[in-house]
Amino acid sequence: MDQLQASRTAYLASGDEALLPIVDAHHHFWDIAHNPHPWLQQRPRIAFRYGDYESICRDFLPEDYARAAGPHRVVGHVVMEGEWDRADPVGEARWMSALAARCGQPQAMAAQIWLDRDDVGEVLAQYAGLPLVRSVRHKPRCTPRAEYRAGWAEPGSMRCPRWRDGYARLSGAGLMFELQAPWWHMEEAMELARDFPATTLIVNHAGLPAERDDASLAAWRRAMERLAEAPNVMVKISGLGVPGRAWTAELQRPVVEALLAAFGTQRCIFASNFPVDGLLASLDQIFQVFKTLTRQLPPRQRLALFCDNACRIYGLH
Repeated sequence: MDQLQASRTAYLASGDEALLPIVDAHHHFWDIAHNPHPWLQQRPRIAFRYGDYESICRDFLPEDYARAAGPHRVVGHVVMEGEWDRADPVGEARWMSALAARCGQPQAMAAQIWLDRDDVGEVLAQYAGLPLVRSVRHKPRCTPRAEYRAGWAEPGSMRCPRWRDGYARLSGAGLMFELQAPWWHMEEAMELARDFPATTLIVNHAGLPAERDDASLAAWRRAMERLAEAPNVMVKISGLGVPGRAWTAELQRPVVEALLAAFGTQRCIFASNFPVDGLLASLDQIFQVFKTLTRQLPPRQRLALFCDNACRIYGLH
């Protein structure tokens, strides 16, 4: 990571935004010609929050990312599991480790796990032998906003006893947890953070504030402010696409500003969710909007959001 340290030094010495180093803390690599990603390979395509995703049903590898990054100085990569065939959750981590050995990317991975399955202990044991794996993700069962009620709990949800038993194993395995769930489920996330304080919980995609009307944003903001009270929770400012709307600073400003106010610059991480968010914006647009929205911050705070927080939490050096 010599390039990272040199980039940090150059940016802090000059304050030149063009030199700002980026560790992209949430994106994907996949080789669908050779590896099992059913949602990218099978037809009919599944229902997806961004609608038609045909354009990303193709390989996306380090050389593809490098072309997409354009002028931005991306010096580190944390990849997120890409819904590899769930019958072999460790397979993706093995493939990613081989990719990293071959080309130096990624430097860390959030791997697939199924907390409520009988193989959870076996999978965690195998991840212990794959140092690239720093965290895991299992998308819990959720319900539509209109159907959610206080105390909601179903098998496979964050309140499911079997799911929580699996979650309880993470601290002993030295792994963090990546949570992808909509904001109306964040009280359940707060319970996890409270009951398992030794496990770092990283909220993916800002809690999915998909609806941007004033009332929905206010409700999302209250949920995230409540969750921010837990010191072991961090949030990725990523996955902010809204179908049918241009990815602009005006669109993303309320989300970015609210999260920075609630979590502070030490517990937020900018990330691209590429190539998935490439359905709605280029990688250049995504990073440029994040840069635009943080120009008022001191250089060290910007460095934290774009680089240092990801380095700290994922153990990159």
